[in-house]
Amino acid sequence: MWQRILVFVSVFLFSSSSWVLGVRIKDIAQVSGVRTNQLIGYGLVVGLSGTGDKSNTQFTIQSLVNMLENMGVRVDRNSLKVKNVAAVMVTAQMPVSARPGSKLDVTVSSIGDASSLLGGVLLQTPLRGIDGKIYALAQGSLAVGGFSAGGEAATAAKNIATVARIPGGAIVERGIPFDFSKQEEITLNLATFDFSTTNQILNRINSSFNAPLASAPNISTVKVKIPERFKNNLIPFLATLENLEINPDTPAKVVVDEKTGTVVLGEHVTISPVAISHGNLHIVVQELPQVSQPESFSQGETTVVPRTQLGVKEEKKNLVLLKGATIQELVKGLNAMGATPRDLISILRTLKAAGALHAKLEII
Repeated sequence: MWQRILVFVSVFLFSSSSWVLGVRIKDIAQVSGVRTNQLIGYGLVVGLSGTGDKSNTQFTIQSLVNMLENMGVRVDRNSLKVKNVAAVMVTAQMPVSARPGSKLDVTVSSIGDASSLLGGVLLQTPLRGIDGKIYALAQGSLAVGGFSAGGEAATAAKNIATVARIPGGAIVERGIPFDFSKQEEITLNLATFDFSTTNQILNRINSSFNAPLASAPNISTVKVKIPERFKNNLIPFLATLENLEINPDTPAKVVVDEKTGTVVLGEHVTISPVAISHGNLHIVVQELPQVSQPESFSQGETTVVPRTQLGVKEEKKNLVLLKGATIQELVKGLNAMGATPRDLISILRTLKAAGALHAKLEII
């Protein structure tokens, strides 16, 4: 079965090389500045049914005391029971385009020893950015995707009950100071690191707009000047730009996952003419002791006589000459040897050590 899978993958990769595969620029690049910003805050979840933090969770008790005192309620911290309260961290992703009044989804995660957040309500929690400023406020009922219940002798749980979501639970109070439409040029950050692909992007952009707009300061960055007719109106320009198609080039690479035995060979993998012999030696040692019983009324004693069975089997593998210069011929030759994915890993390593494999071998 492994051989059939390997043949399928190799034929697919080989045949795909003859296709004209158009990949949009938007699929391999990201416009600089169009990103999300991480927000974080510390808050309290109340209304739990005895599944909150335990009495020895001091930061929960202190937070509850501070909150009540800010509301004008004086309490004795030694008499507080927090089993219906849980201290949590609240996180959210804020797009750069979010403006005051926009809503964000938030994730609520317990940081104490609460057993479940089911049925809880998050109290108003300020969410701050990396600069320490408050950008949003979060509050609302929690949606928990699991449960946890049990007694002294048994427990039952499904999924994680100490992490919850609040869809649209945060309201943006401050926008990020970034005016996207006022840019004089945009920057494309490429997900690929290949000079040929970057050069294709440059040529494609310049030819499409009939002007030398694009330049590349390094292998993975492309800067594009904004044409006069699109200044202060970047959306139509970017919509056209991101849908331009190119044919990305990739270096020859072989990726091996030793944990699962998965081997992926790129399109441009080639080998020099080489002869390969790969076989296994199996040695089986089996102990089968026998009991020697003396005859009746004799003076003999019962003894155990050792018996050892030894089997040696060596697979006979002939030399296979691989003359292939393409991945199809490489896999065809290895399949002819009956190589399994585990064998293939060893063969590829040996080919690389011999200098016959012309590709980067990456083991993950």
